[in-house]
Amino acid sequence: MKDPVVAVFCGGISSERDISLGSGKACALALARSFPTRLVVIESGGLPPGLDPGRDIVFSTLHGTFGEDGGMQRLLDAAGISYAGCDAAASALTMDKTGTKQAVASRGVRVAEAVVFDARERPPASDLVARLGGEIVLKPNAEGSSVGLTMVHGARELETALAGLKPGPWMAERRIRGRELTVGVLDGRAMGVVEIRPQSGVFDYASKYTKGMTEYLAPAPIEPATAAAVRAAAETAFEACSCRDYARVDFILSSENDPFLLEINTLPGMKETSLLPMSARCVGRDFTALVREMVDPARRRFHAAAGVLQS
Repeated sequence: MKDPVVAVFCGGISSERDISLGSGKACALALARSFPTRLVVIESGGLPPGLDPGRDIVFSTLHGTFGEDGGMQRLLDAAGISYAGCDAAASALTMDKTGTKQAVASRGVRVAEAVVFDARERPPASDLVARLGGEIVLKPNAEGSSVGLTMVHGARELETALAGLKPGPWMAERRIRGRELTVGVLDGRAMGVVEIRPQSGVFDYASKYTKGMTEYLAPAPIEPATAAAVRAAAETAFEACSCRDYARVDFILSSENDPFLLEINTLPGMKETSLLPMSARCVGRDFTALVREMVDPARRRFHAAAGVLQS
């Protein structure tokens, strides 16, 4: 049976469009070494023309709104197009920080205490401080790449931050100080643990995408037992949210060496220097091997569907 063409989606309509363009180009170049591949730049909130469920599979590098929240996945499902990565339901769940925390906490993964609210009906700063403590993390309930992430100290600083929030759902979270870790999960199995050390102390948008502002240690210099606990928590979180194929799971390691989940990224950055490829290199997978394994489940689903149609 003829191999499908891999359509690598990039761009999109979210605030992370430029990041996605870089991910898409890198992945298309790597995938082209193994499969017929074409790069497709997404310019709107719809499917691009020319997709053929009997010829194409999709490897998406769309980050953020529409790409990562289940929107594109629902369109692909409706069109009968096989695609790599999480399905629509898991994508929507993991984009919702509150839903993700509830799902993983039910399986025993630690999460920080939080309050979710709409910017139009924000709670008093004094109430949040009384419940969550003096150090609080403010972030949108459904954004990626640390867009809108703010650290605040005390009621006065929090009140100022609350007054400037953009419309939409927000999360105020008790800040847990510790070491930031991330681990890639491929086909349900955790890869290497990477430590993230931003010079500013906060891994926000600027620290992620400004060269030289963050140090990455791969593998993380932590005890083997701690690394095993982080990998186990990542696998549990992946399963709890019904993820498939791959994802990246982020944690804060507390001073007591307990991993607290930050979020699950179902379509993380995918340049060769991005965090998921770093995690893969820790266990001996180079970038080309990684993306080949990431797309393989979609190829199997494509061939299975083709076999059903032919039978």
